[in-house]
Amino acid sequence: QVQLVESGGGLVQAGGSLRLSCAASGSIFSINLMGWYRQAPGKQRELVAGFTRGGTTTYAESVKGRFTISRDDAKNTVYLQMNSLKPEDTAVYYCNADILTHFTTTWANYWGQGTQVTVSS
Repeated sequence: QVQLVESGGGLVQAGGSLRLSCAASGSIFSINLMGWYRQAPGKQRELVAGFTRGGTTTYAESVKGRFTISRDDAKNTVYLQMNSLKPEDTAVYYCNADILTHFTTTWANYWGQGTQVTVSS
């Protein structure tokens, strides 16, 4: 059973920083398209940052220059460093990945359960 677990969310004042972590576990053969999404109340879930199929990173325009996505392949973990946080960054943040297990030949998409980030003004 593959599982994605997020951590690192919390309450922070505007201008502060948080680092989110998402660890993937299970019978994993390969991971790609790992990224971070967020969903604020009353809004659609949106891509915040991610790794593309070409190995580059992509960011939502609203977070460019403030957020940085990184990964530790040995730990099957992706991080989101969030600096200069704004109240509009308040949302539940989810990690997402396409994962190939040792027992299948097809990719499956997985979501974490989310971690709340609240930025106060």
